[in-house]
Amino acid sequence: MFRQKTGSVVCASCGSLVGVNDDRCYTCGRRNPGLWGFGPVLRRFGNDMGFVQLVISGCLVMYAISLVLTIVLGQSVMSTSMFNLLGPSGAAAFILGASGAEPVFFYGRWWTVLSAGWLHGGALHIFFNLMWIRQLGPVVADIFGAGRMIIIYTIACAAGFFLSSLTGYYLPGVPFIGGGQLTLGASAPIFGLLGALVHYGRRGGSSLIRTEAWGYAVSIFIFGLIMPGVDNSAHAGGFIGGYLASMWLDPLKRERMDHFVGAVICLVLTFAAIAASLATLLPSVLRAVFRN
Repeated sequence: MFRQKTGSVVCASCGSLVGVNDDRCYTCGRRNPGLWGFGPVLRRFGNDMGFVQLVISGCLVMYAISLVLTIVLGQSVMSTSMFNLLGPSGAAAFILGASGAEPVFFYGRWWTVLSAGWLHGGALHIFFNLMWIRQLGPVVADIFGAGRMIIIYTIACAAGFFLSSLTGYYLPGVPFIGGGQLTLGASAPIFGLLGALVHYGRRGGSSLIRTEAWGYAVSIFIFGLIMPGVDNSAHAGGFIGGYLASMWLDPLKRERMDHFVGAVICLVLTFAAIAASLATLLPSVLRAVFRN
């Protein structure tokens, strides 16, 4: 049974018992606390309502597709760099929706600021990013709620890759600052989750969480300054985007129904961005490959 039509359910915001068809929670005032009867099913996926698993699964699927496409294009997935080992070629990444100065400013593929966060450049790249998502996602969902977490993740992804594309176009080659000509990875939204946790601590939620989040963010950022090929602009933009999104959403207030609506819009826009990348180039490329 996917939808409960009668009986009681737990309010998605405050956890109080409410009728499945109640218009408003009598404890916290949330509208439609039973989520149209789908609340019990969604709760089975955890407090994040399955978003963390969706991101992990989606990134793994896109990573596999990128490797297959690289091979179809007659290119190698091997690399002399350990961090790019078993990674897609630049052409495959571009087709699937990598962002950066080149796609955004030279080809007008502005939607890639949303799709690039689901692509990765190698086995180690995706391993560490998914590990961070698995660690940070449930924490942010517990504090902000699933709807606001999805909004934060999406805003941070767009902000990170927009700043990276911007600095890559106007400040190419500048050490530690210049963004990417072609960039991808979930690290931008990961920094957004850290930025949201830092703001939550500063807002009065928990100084311990703020300290831990700052520690993680600074450590990863310093690592990015030391290691070559790391997109520090995407990290900075993602952190700023997550922090500002947290300020806007206010983590100390209860999650509202419009946050879930916003989360659905974010998911639709993200999937549309991935579809747009595939639809604009992939068919013609595959036709050319198989014709040869």
